[in-house]
Amino acid sequence: MLILGRKKEMLELEDYYNSNRPEFLVVFGRRRVGKTYLIREYFGNNIFFYHTGIANEGKAAQIAEWNKSLKRYGDSDTLPTSDWYEAFDRLRKIIENAPENERKVIFLDELPFMETPKSGFLSALEHFWNGWAASRPDIFLIACGSATSWIVQKLIRNKGGLHNRLTGKMFIRPFTLGECEAYYKEEGIVYSRYQMIESYMIFGGIPYYLSLMKKSNSLAQNVDRLCFRENAVLNDELDNLYHSLFRNADGHLAIINALTKKTMGLTRGELLLQSKLTDGGGFTRILTELEQSGFIRKYRNYGSKKKDALYQLIDFFSLFYLKFMQDSYASDKNLWMNMIGKGEHGAWTGYAFELVSLAHIDEIKRKLGISGVLSKQYAWRSKGSPGAQIDLVIDREDGVINLCEAKYANGEYSVTGEDDRDLRRKMEVFRAETKTTSALHLTMITTYGIAHGMYADTLQSVVTMDDLFSV
Repeated sequence: MLILGRKKEMLELEDYYNSNRPEFLVVFGRRRVGKTYLIREYFGNNIFFYHTGIANEGKAAQIAEWNKSLKRYGDSDTLPTSDWYEAFDRLRKIIENAPENERKVIFLDELPFMETPKSGFLSALEHFWNGWAASRPDIFLIACGSATSWIVQKLIRNKGGLHNRLTGKMFIRPFTLGECEAYYKEEGIVYSRYQMIESYMIFGGIPYYLSLMKKSNSLAQNVDRLCFRENAVLNDELDNLYHSLFRNADGHLAIINALTKKTMGLTRGELLLQSKLTDGGGFTRILTELEQSGFIRKYRNYGSKKKDALYQLIDFFSLFYLKFMQDSYASDKNLWMNMIGKGEHGAWTGYAFELVSLAHIDEIKRKLGISGVLSKQYAWRSKGSPGAQIDLVIDREDGVINLCEAKYANGEYSVTGEDDRDLRRKMEVFRAETKTTSALHLTMITTYGIAHGMYADTLQSVVTMDDLFSV
């Protein structure tokens, strides 16, 4: 078993496995994030029954594959079933023929694919669990899927037979920078931490994308090979990704496209205008699905009311694809190598590094020494002062607010007089508009730290890229 990172998840899986009671765990998360790999590698030969659904196939094909899985795991019935109730009954018989004192991990992968229209799959699963498996302390049922919105609505928030029947849920997040570093080391890929951050800004912490890297190539060479060469592996990844997760994904892509235009995010009204979609329940559903799947986040501007929530694109690869890959850039097979250092590259890195910081809140809090302090995270933009916005606001219960600025630089960042005036202006506008009585601490998140200079003392604290790699 070789699993890099995922320490918390593995401890949870161990607890479920050793609980001596029936368990029904739902594992979900973005496509390519490593859900199946984690479960199969962790349990290995301890998986009693494994089956995976098939994308874009109907009931007959789904049950035909289930019949094959039954045969692999000892089903002796000569006639195949064409009904989901009988399909689960056959699984029950296999389990009953095994020693009852042995833990039985039942792993059903890509569950959303199995529930085709009018198939009866979900009601058969409910009957299997409620009518039999939930009374068997040897059963550990794991349901997994990439269609996060389906998992949430049909299982976690189920209003029918599975309501409050799950015993656990596990959301698999992308790797952190520290976990990416461990992966690169294991694979013999030699990048500096600065390069690892740029890789993260392109691919996020998605293990599948990292697995495509060649250790003989530089980062720029890998990016060009994977993204910009003719027939590159990731040429069609965005469409494939969204259409595999969402039915009628055009609306989802319209929203993602609109969000690339405003890095701080858009309100619901602004999104409707930019995406040219129609307001209503369908629009709300699309926003919910994107948020549940980890592509966007919904947050409040600090001090604003709930109705003024902003929606922000936080999926790294989606942002990179829409900024650089979707148009005519592929005409240059060495685009990324030629792009480095140019204005468009600099603008993208500035925003993408803000997202890297947002994805590593725990590491930032650890550096600031406030891991044990209850806090909430926001962003903020002024309602009246142009250009006054703050990338990350950490509002702490100990009476301090950290106003965090992210600066991506290829060396120590020099705080200039202009920076000093801008930071102080933002702080003054923030205090005036929010009317906060908390102490305001200016925090800089940057790659190599702050150069000594007359304005360096403006900052109360500095977080460097090395801090973001802490595990």
